[in-house]
Amino acid sequence: MKILIIEDDVDISSFIKDNLTEDTYSVEIAKDGPDGSFLARTNYYDIIIMDYSLPSKDGVLVCEEIRSSGVETPIIFLTVHTDVKKKVKALEKGADDYMTKPFSIEELKARIQALVRRPRKIESPILIVGDLVLDTQKRTVKRGSTSIYLTRKTYDLLEYLMRNKGTVLSRGSIMEYVWNSDGDPFSNTIEAHILNLRKKINIKGKKDILKNIPGRGYIMGS
Repeated sequence: MKILIIEDDVDISSFIKDNLTEDTYSVEIAKDGPDGSFLARTNYYDIIIMDYSLPSKDGVLVCEEIRSSGVETPIIFLTVHTDVKKKVKALEKGADDYMTKPFSIEELKARIQALVRRPRKIESPILIVGDLVLDTQKRTVKRGSTSIYLTRKTYDLLEYLMRNKGTVLSRGSIMEYVWNSDGDPFSNTIEAHILNLRKKINIKGKKDILKNIPGRGYIMGS
């Protein structure tokens, strides 16, 4: 399970991450509103945990941006604010749960599990960009009528790019999502996999749908 924590208090975010990773969760941290909003809208997460008061952009605005983009990932607000009006506002803007600090990590884990058990909107397992089709259930890829066979990591890379079609993805975000690592995004690992992916999907006579944006990253589009 992958969880995003949007929290500017390093002690709190580290405490939550340490406890959740012990339970084999994969956890990513954003330290302010804009970064948290971007990550939530361009990556897949099972749960988002965020503070109400965040640098640069408060949690309610971040929540509103996330929901406006069509992302339905369950959101838990974790905040010192006990004011009922703030709680109501957060829930109205799309939050699924609201906890106040100080908090019990065991209760937080229980609330995470409760949200995960809720039925979520069924999304199509088929991702399409132009004539490139990826079936996330069967883990198959086709370009037109041609089947394409990929290694596990190259497949994960393609799925991430297709889920975020039309969005420029930085090397850092690719490294974090595909390799679940905060390693050096400028190593040749990403470049090698991008090169291999291009060779696989750029069938002769077909349009190049994977582009490099110098200094920014990569984008998939038709």
